Amino acid sequence: MAPPGRRRESPSPLTVFLGLVFLFSSTASAASAVLGIDLGTEYFKAALVKPGIPLEIVLTKDSKRKEASAVAFKPTKGSALAAGAFPERFYGSDAVALASRFPGDVYPNIKALLGVRSDKDAAKVYRERYPALDISSTEGRDTVSFNSAIFAAGQTSFSVEELLAMELKNVKRNAKALAGKDTDIKDVVITVPPFYTVDERRAVEVAAKLAGFKVSSLISDGLAVGINYATPRKFPIVNDGGKPELHLVFDMGAGSSSATILRFQGRKVKDGRKSNKTVEEIEVLGAGWDKTLGGDALNTLIVDDMIKAFVALPSAKSASITAEKVKIHGRASSKLWKEAEKLRQVLSANTQTTAFFEGLYDDIDFRYKLTRADYEKLAADYAARVDGPINQALKAAGLKIADIDSVIVHGGVTRTPFVQSRLETIAGKSKIKSNVNSDEAAVFGAAFKAAGLSPSFRVKEIKDTDTQGYSHGIEYVFNLKSRDEKIFTPTTNFGATQDLAFQMMGEFEFDLYQEITDASGKSTKAPVLNFKSGNLTSVVTKMIDTDGCDRDSFNNFVQVRLSPVTGIPEVTSAWVTCVAEVEEVKGGVMDGVKNLFGMGGKKDQEPLKDGESSSESSSSTSSKTSKSSKSSKSSSTAAEAEPSEAAGGKKKKDIKSAITFTVVQKGYEKHPRKEFKRMQDRLAAFDASDRARHAREEVLNNLEAFTYRARDYLDDESFIASSAADIRATLEKKLSAASDWIYAEGPNALEEVLSAKLKELKDIVDPVLNRKNEAAKRPGAVKAFQEAVNGLKSVIPMVKEQIEVVASASSKAAEEASKSSASPSPTPSESADPLAELEDDDLLKSSATEAADPIPTEPTIYTPEDLKFLEDTISKSTTWFEENQEKQKKLKDTEDPAFAIKDLEEQTKNLNDAVMTMMMKKMKAFNAPKAKPKTKSKPKPKPKNKDSKKSKADKTNGDSKGPSQEELEQALKKAGLKGDGIKFQNLGDVKDKDGNPLVKLDLKEDASEEDIKEKIDHILKEAQEQKEKEKEKDEL
Repeated sequence: MAPPGRRRESPSPLTVFLGLVFLFSSTASAASAVLGIDLGTEYFKAALVKPGIPLEIVLTKDSKRKEASAVAFKPTKGSALAAGAFPERFYGSDAVALASRFPGDVYPNIKALLGVRSDKDAAKVYRERYPALDISSTEGRDTVSFNSAIFAAGQTSFSVEELLAMELKNVKRNAKALAGKDTDIKDVVITVPPFYTVDERRAVEVAAKLAGFKVSSLISDGLAVGINYATPRKFPIVNDGGKPELHLVFDMGAGSSSATILRFQGRKVKDGRKSNKTVEEIEVLGAGWDKTLGGDALNTLIVDDMIKAFVALPSAKSASITAEKVKIHGRASSKLWKEAEKLRQVLSANTQTTAFFEGLYDDIDFRYKLTRADYEKLAADYAARVDGPINQALKAAGLKIADIDSVIVHGGVTRTPFVQSRLETIAGKSKIKSNVNSDEAAVFGAAFKAAGLSPSFRVKEIKDTDTQGYSHGIEYVFNLKSRDEKIFTPTTNFGATQDLAFQMMGEFEFDLYQEITDASGKSTKAPVLNFKSGNLTSVVTKMIDTDGCDRDSFNNFVQVRLSPVTGIPEVTSAWVTCVAEVEEVKGGVMDGVKNLFGMGGKKDQEPLKDGESSSESSSSTSSKTSKSSKSSKSSSTAAEAEPSEAAGGKKKKDIKSAITFTVVQKGYEKHPRKEFKRMQDRLAAFDASDRARHAREEVLNNLEAFTYRARDYLDDESFIASSAADIRATLEKKLSAASDWIYAEGPNALEEVLSAKLKELKDIVDPVLNRKNEAAKRPGAVKAFQEAVNGLKSVIPMVKEQIEVVASASSKAAEEASKSSASPSPTPSESADPLAELEDDDLLKSSATEAADPIPTEPTIYTPEDLKFLEDTISKSTTWFEENQEKQKKLKDTEDPAFAIKDLEEQTKNLNDAVMTMMMKKMKAFNAPKAKPKTKSKPKPKPKNKDSKKSKADKTNGDSKGPSQEELEQALKKAGLKGDGIKFQNLGDVKDKDGNPLVKLDLKEDASEEDIKEKIDHILKEAQEQKEKEKEKDEL
């Protein structure tokens, strides 16, 4: 609440508008779905989280739960495409299937090339495996690009990030198909191996941004598996003395192997002021990896063995075929790699397998056989390498294998028998656990984290802590000497910050690097960024001149953080500090505030003396004030001349000031805005081309299907009956020409041309089909119309009769009214008893008023206007039908009908609606509450003697029909009872055993409401029975 005397300013309209924009944009964002993607070397997997769809695997267009990591451009026949044209793209298994036919235009397993320089070992290994692909350096960068001869000059090069963005867009389309077309999917969590460097992480982020995603987090594979493991479980609470659980996640996929040690524990934290809640915590303690130990490496062993067996064939020797020739042959190499994958998977469950290649190379057939024993001999060296990632992770965490509670296996290659055997040897068979889905645990963990980061979902609270796996340091020059300082270790957590201290008086810079160790143990410093201060010199000068800082007290600080999203080092702020001496002023802050508002110091706030009034004090104060005002100038000068009275010495004060700086990415450099926009535009043009192609293919398919249907029409008897011979001849001729054109020019025709061809055929066929359908439906429609006419005709007499009855009743009522007005009224007696004006308090007795018989009335249901409406409706409809039916009789079956069935159905509907309107009016009249009939009251004669009350009662008992429903309800209400649910019936004269009318209920004094209701029901029942008995006697 604002202090008294101060008011908060009303927000400006612009502020309100911006607030509403933010509210609606955040609400729209909250309604979006989130995605988790397991970015595997050989396969993609994605899981969607949306309100109503919790953790659902995104299926491919073939309804598979994983998509092969591949994209292909289908070459066109002939020369390269024209400028601005794009080929057809295929994804997943469709792309892999084209590898044997177009090995130079299928790009699989590109994850291994992300952020990698074209001269590195990873690029060299990729070239050896896919020799048909044209790999080069990206223009202006050191990263990898692919060249394709399909495109026009100047458009042939595609970066790895662009190709990965195409695959991610395909995943996004599949996710939208699951979530709904109107669902917006932007936020994504992507899994990456723990060994991914800064360059590789940046490349993944760029690809995701090109695909239209916003990366919420890059999470290591092992941590993603750990989150999925923790989702249904609870762990010991460390606040209560519980011991954390330690688990090792061993992940062996197609491209690499990794081991991640995780600590699982529960912790009680404050949830508000009073209650506590338990949060599950997962922390990465250490990770190890082998970048080349995976399914691809094992497939290489099988491929090499197959090539060795093939070149040993006599037919291959006679043709001088060498292993090198087979490896660089694109189609032969593609067939061998594809079959090697199948052989390895079969040997995981079987002891031997075979493969056959027809015309593998130079039209030579090849049959290959491999047993599990031979395969394990080939992979003996690789089996021994399984220990490496595990030992590396244990060393990083400072643990031993005995400290591990269990080993959680993940990845398809962990099903290989010798891998399982090696893990059991390392950790013990009892510790090997298969309690997670080895194929989908990582993607489910990523999706769960995405949901936890989104404000749209409330999920189990799991706090995870990831590491980036490498050491980081800075290099700079100070006093002409090079300095090298470590700032982050391999186990430093995401989000950690480090304040780097420097003692610089002028501008300075430093380079931040990442220390990477290869398989041989050699370390290299990969540059990450360059920091350069901007205005340090001017800030230092100002602090010396203005603030009086000591030159020897200056320190510079730069804060560096491991991004909590990607784990990439980033500079967040920079500042400079110094120490200055300032004068310490006597008196506190409150005294200064009081003087500012004219309240004076403590001396001016002395209490009143005894016998001194406030007015005297006020006058005294005003006198002092007037005196002091006269000498204000002299007192001010005196204060300046005598600082010893105002100051209390000097003290040291720390002063801080921010400085500007620039940061430049090193290694994987940031894409210039123009280049990034060019890639986005090309991907958008690719998408537009795909949409246009799909639309054109749909029209082509419709045209081809229509030609087949139209040929069937020519043999249909009803179609023949509805068409002339010349029409059928023309149709047959055009169908033949269209079929020939489809197979000759259709595949390359434009959508507009295909649509024109389809319209030309439909213009001939559709009128005939319309006549055919009209002729088939006409008899039924005519019958329905006649029934509607008859129905309306049956209603008209009923309406007429009701109108006549109402008119007759009204006439009689008018006659009765005229007779009553003509009869004389009795004159009241002058000798009336004054007590006769008093009325009986008992409301259950009948009124003393003489009432004439009620005037009979008849409820009005229909009016003459209703009758006219019915007659006009039936007249118009029958006239329309007769005229058109006469025209239709004169037409042939091959001519267009005189009227459409829909028009006849509309006339039928009008007739039925008229009938329904009349029926509804009647129902409303019967269901309406019946009004109490009006009675004409006669003048009430006054009694002539004191016995008037008795005579009045006698007259009432003799003439009244009993109290009305309204009078009985009022009586019950007056008695303090509820009359709800009691329906009183007029049963005529109900008398007791002596013949007197019953006007009271024979009840006890303490009778309840239920007793009264029960008594009334009983009396009414007896009266009804009595009335029925009297009726039976009269009939006899």
